[in-house]
Amino acid sequence: MRDTLNSKFVRTIPVKTDKFPFAPATMLAPMEGITNHPVRTAISALGGLGVVCTEFVRVSVAELKSREIRSVMRPTEGVPLSVQIMGNKPDLMADTARKFSEAGADVVDINLGCPTARAVKGNVGSAMLKDPDLLYEVLCAMRKNISGLQSAKIRAGFDNADHTLLIAEAVEAAGVDFIVVHPRRRSDFYEGVADWRIIGMIKERLKIPVVGNGDVWYPTDAERMYKECGCDAVMIGRGALRNPWIFNMLQDKSDWQPSAEEVFNYVDNFMNDHLEEFEGHEMGVVKRAKENWRYLCQLFEDGNTVGREILRQQTYSDFRSALMNYLESKKPEEFDFHGHLKPKNSGSGLAAEE
Repeated sequence: MRDTLNSKFVRTIPVKTDKFPFAPATMLAPMEGITNHPVRTAISALGGLGVVCTEFVRVSVAELKSREIRSVMRPTEGVPLSVQIMGNKPDLMADTARKFSEAGADVVDINLGCPTARAVKGNVGSAMLKDPDLLYEVLCAMRKNISGLQSAKIRAGFDNADHTLLIAEAVEAAGVDFIVVHPRRRSDFYEGVADWRIIGMIKERLKIPVVGNGDVWYPTDAERMYKECGCDAVMIGRGALRNPWIFNMLQDKSDWQPSAEEVFNYVDNFMNDHLEEFEGHEMGVVKRAKENWRYLCQLFEDGNTVGREILRQQTYSDFRSALMNYLESKKPEEFDFHGHLKPKNSGSGLAAEE
């Protein structure tokens, strides 16, 4: 990783604070097709969560209509909302940022990390990491139109991590209030182990708060990330889908874990909330519940075998009954909330160079 400072990226806006502006200092990551309003509500209701993030909003050609803004701006009671947008046209991104800011978004965030082929083809998301000048221009245009907080979520680079510090400096210079760092390159997608050392290096360089993200599966992982990286907050994505109580556990700092009944009630409430979202159409709810269960079943040693049989259920009532029967058979020691059964590959700030 090159350690160079590009002098053309100079911040002219004062840094509001070097502390993460929300408490608890935790964020639910934006995830495409996943973090809709019912999911954000379900996880935040369990406690310990500082900020929820929307799925990213594509900003490509046409301006967003008022109804589109309203459909995104569905706040979760008692928890600040970050709206993430993705695009590369300065004027259009600035206008969209203004609309969400005026609509009451607590944070307007830009997606600079999406690794999909579609994003790369459109030169948005992680593709913008190849062009620090462009991302600086877009962020500056957005900053002028945002009355509240602005953030950016980045990866460690596109094909390599040589310019990670330059990218982070461009983001800071544009005027953002905090930066979220996922320390994988675009070429890594979600493979390998997140190299948390990159988060630490960015934290040492920047004056704005740095949020760490990547391979946080257990509460102890988040605690290690704070310690090893010195980051100001932690953002959790897939780990929170696998264990929606992870934020509560992190805040509680105990060995407490939910019972089988509480896990069932979580899924049951999740399905009930989606009934309203899908206007009573049960098949849509079952599809979403199955997507959710693909993560939750990883809590169990037999989750990828016996637990996945639940995915074969086709109706709302059959899925619910199969889930209840499965969870009723589980003892507390069969839950892997704390990594005692078969630990996931967690990130590290002490990892060796690949």
